[in-house]
Amino acid sequence: MASLPPSLSSILFLTLALILMSASPAFSSSRKSLDDHHDLPIKTGFKLTLTSVDSGENFTTIERLHRQMKRGRHRLEKLSERILTSEHPIRSMVYPGQGEFLMNLSIGTPPQPYYAIMDTGSDLVWTQCQPCIQCFPQPTPLYDPMKSSSFSEVPCSSNLCKALPISNCSNANGCEYLYIYGDGDSTSGVLGTETFTFEEVSVPNIGFGCGEINTGDKGNGAGLVGLGRGALSLVSQLDEPKFSYCLTYFNGTKPSTLLMGSQASSVNCPSSSREMKNTPLIKNPVIPTFYYLSLKGITVGSTRLPINETTFALHENGTGGVFIDSGTSITHLVESAFSLVKEEFISQVNLPTVNATDSPWLDGLDLCFQLPSGSVSVDIPSLVFHFQDADLDLPKENYMITDSSVGVMCLAMGKSSDGSSVFGNIQQQNILVVYDLSKETVSFMPTECDQC
Repeated sequence: MASLPPSLSSILFLTLALILMSASPAFSSSRKSLDDHHDLPIKTGFKLTLTSVDSGENFTTIERLHRQMKRGRHRLEKLSERILTSEHPIRSMVYPGQGEFLMNLSIGTPPQPYYAIMDTGSDLVWTQCQPCIQCFPQPTPLYDPMKSSSFSEVPCSSNLCKALPISNCSNANGCEYLYIYGDGDSTSGVLGTETFTFEEVSVPNIGFGCGEINTGDKGNGAGLVGLGRGALSLVSQLDEPKFSYCLTYFNGTKPSTLLMGSQASSVNCPSSSREMKNTPLIKNPVIPTFYYLSLKGITVGSTRLPINETTFALHENGTGGVFIDSGTSITHLVESAFSLVKEEFISQVNLPTVNATDSPWLDGLDLCFQLPSGSVSVDIPSLVFHFQDADLDLPKENYMITDSSVGVMCLAMGKSSDGSSVFGNIQQQNILVVYDLSKETVSFMPTECDQC
């Protein structure tokens, strides 16, 4: 049987989901409903522990990098698809989805624990719910709103409901939603509010999706926590729209840290410098959820590369630009800029290069060097990203990955094929990264994240 065109299959899926939601017995009209005055921001601050989705697995350094890169490439492909198909209303509601870090939290009264994926590339906070029509396996029991005294439906008149990209309203079930991710996964159900417990801090009236029809597999996750710039995201629902994270070395054993609200800038861990470097945020008119930065240039060693500043410009049609992302592993630069970076590293690193086709684990890595035998030290040139008002001198382990078990050293960067660039999470290791939506800035401070 021939497959349907993507746009038609999306329309059919939307129709089916909304029919199923309308027929869903999950919530009756007797359930208490959230009034519009609860659409006010919530003032709080808290700290959370983040663990890698590959945590506990026995992978070599290159194997772990390969797995992260594979997920990241898929994420970027879907983002590119969303930009290029933005003229189609339904297809443009696709978010990248799938991230790299899990957070442990609880929902309801009494609290029901679950794991969620942190995602700076989407907005909706959601979890799988009882009674479930279609759900993927998860390590914790499904959240049951009927067992919580603090659950409320969100009415159609709510600002949260109006912020949904795709919604449907009925007198029986209130505000119903459909949220589609780029990897084909989706969640649909009823929009509600609940008390969320983030380790020791409980926050009431968080708007979230109670998913009754969920496709895909989130590994150990039972849903996602969106930290994007849209109204539905967790950070936007707080009175202090600020958050930060401090990511430990990707192949280490220590967990990373997420700080929300008032605690975002008050990290208690050693730092090589207390100087916070700030750069302005730019908004993409096509994908307002994402965090875009102004990248002016790149220096390798003592050489400022001859990259025209317009190379990284964000265009009115949503193409181009540079965004910072927690869910993409390595930095991807437009091909013209990456070629200059690659050539400069080859000229400054006095080692033979390795063909990526020699090993399946090197697939996707554009530049690898053969390590010398023995314990000979290798001179690695410095790498500086010149963001507007902030020159970020990266630690060497943030861009050159060494795996002595296979005798290679690889540049953790690659080329982008769609004209846009992304600053990945490996480049953000051991740096406190602070997002301030009120000031419209992102800040960087070198930090020993494994000691937080």
